Amino acid sequence: MTIPLMVGVDGSEASLEAVEWAADEAVRHEVPLHLLHAAARDHEASEVIGAASERARQSAPTVRLSSEVLREDAASALVGKGRNAFALVLGSRGLGDLAGMLLGSVSLAVAARADCPVVVVRGAAEHRSARFGSVVVGVEEGEGSGTAVQFAFREAHVRVCRLVAVHAWTAGFGAFTTPQGPSWYALEAHRRPPAQVLDDALRGPAERYGDAPVSRQVIEGPTRQALLEAAAGADLLVVGARRRHGHLGLQLGLTNHAVLHHAPCPVVVVPQI
Repeated sequence: MTIPLMVGVDGSEASLEAVEWAADEAVRHEVPLHLLHAAARDHEASEVIGAASERARQSAPTVRLSSEVLREDAASALVGKGRNAFALVLGSRGLGDLAGMLLGSVSLAVAARADCPVVVVRGAAEHRSARFGSVVVGVEEGEGSGTAVQFAFREAHVRVCRLVAVHAWTAGFGAFTTPQGPSWYALEAHRRPPAQVLDDALRGPAERYGDAPVSRQVIEGPTRQALLEAAAGADLLVVGARRRHGHLGLQLGLTNHAVLHHAPCPVVVVPQI
């Protein structure tokens, strides 16, 4: 049985926008769409699920649709269901969030804990409707973004669009001072050139998805700034998240928090496998 794409719904406009995006994505990947709603009252749940189902069918009439009401807090329920999901899709803000919040508390909690990719649907309609023909992926030093790069290549492949791979780097603190000992030289000696970091990360997935045109960007500067600027012309921004050693959940650093709060397009956080 094909595992479904799951979307959390709460009746808010942001969650209905997430449903629209998820319905198109489910059809694109030929997977079912499963609506999830955490609620205490049956009447409320029926209305929320009904509105979300209607929005999904309006956006993608051929989508295979199912729904479920969960009797626990939303974040825990969604994280639990995400263990058997193609991905989890959420709106950027929920009904219970305070005015002025850039990202809802449930969306942030799920992005930090889920075992599957989590999509936070952000941005104006032009960024949610695949008008730009571009998927952006952030590539970091080490293995933290490996699964994210594979996810991004697959997205570019099914969307038949361009993949923009961005690796941002900054010189070490010692590069701006006179090194006083061998430790700084030792640190720099084993560091790969930024262009090589990007090439190494792309090599395997590029062989598998050879039809996806790839644009490489090596940028000196803060990663979050580079990704947010690249996302200005993107339909989707993909970032990786490392596992926290000795703890449940993922390590959402400053970059991930920045793009989840400020990206102009939907953001996918992909756990490292």
